[in-house]
Amino acid sequence: MQNLKIATAQFENASGDKAANLAIIRQLAGEAARQGAQVVAFHECSITGYTFARHLSKEQMLAVAEFIPAGESIESLRQIAEEHDIVILAGLFEKDHDDQLFKAYVCVDKNGLVAKYRKLHPFINPHILPGNEYVIFDLFGWTCGILICYDNNIVENVRATALLGADIIFMPHVTMMTPSTRPGAGFADPALWANREADPTSLRLEFDGLKGRAWLMKWLPARAYDNGIYVVFSNPIGMDEDQLKNGCSMILDPFGDILAECRQLGNEVVTATCTPEKLQQAGGYRYRKARRPELYADVLGQPHQSEQKVVWLTNDATS
Repeated sequence: MQNLKIATAQFENASGDKAANLAIIRQLAGEAARQGAQVVAFHECSITGYTFARHLSKEQMLAVAEFIPAGESIESLRQIAEEHDIVILAGLFEKDHDDQLFKAYVCVDKNGLVAKYRKLHPFINPHILPGNEYVIFDLFGWTCGILICYDNNIVENVRATALLGADIIFMPHVTMMTPSTRPGAGFADPALWANREADPTSLRLEFDGLKGRAWLMKWLPARAYDNGIYVVFSNPIGMDEDQLKNGCSMILDPFGDILAECRQLGNEVVTATCTPEKLQQAGGYRYRKARRPELYADVLGQPHQSEQKVVWLTNDATS
């Protein structure tokens, strides 16, 4: 297994405007290729936009969603991959021939679809169904997995994907700057984004505080460290419909250390080199080897009533 150069991107997506979003994906994929990246990852629903979908009926969702791999966006990604000789990962809404809807994330190279994953814990629109399987695939000799946003908050999903052999987990998100019961959480004022050129300091303080990056750093490095994996985190920046997002797309190594991070207050792509030696040097590799599943297999597998409550779909945190 050889070193692998991966890029992660952040950009301000347009709601429902696939052409505009794909144009930015094309631009940033080209920049990633110029940085020497072999793979570039974009955020959850980077092709379609995300938060606007909370308002859509099923008929409207079906109009936005696409068949995979037959949809136009997959072909657009294939063309971009061929143009820049790079593998691309991006997200969109998917529909099937039974009019079922899913939140999908795809890996596409110059030959077409490499892998497709459906979010296990979707909630932005009530018509979206959950996926029901983990996905493992090969990129340049590295075993890769995908978990979308909330999927990563359930630690069993990350461990299961690692146990299936993943060296790298792509973690596309639309996250941070949202209210919750966590102290310090909350929406960010869109006026900070509009005034970012005149006053970047106030925006950066908001982005890096407990509403944003400081919360992310409570758990994201732990996912990489505990499991001994590379993590490729991608997140939008700017306005996602009426909600401000803070980017911070980054790549972490199996020690939980940040190798590269987007820090601009705008569209950006950064690249890091993944080296195979770290996969076995990291503590997470030893921890997986030391497991005693006979102690807790029945505990982890026992039936329970799954509950999921999300309160930040609108700017009314009580909804």
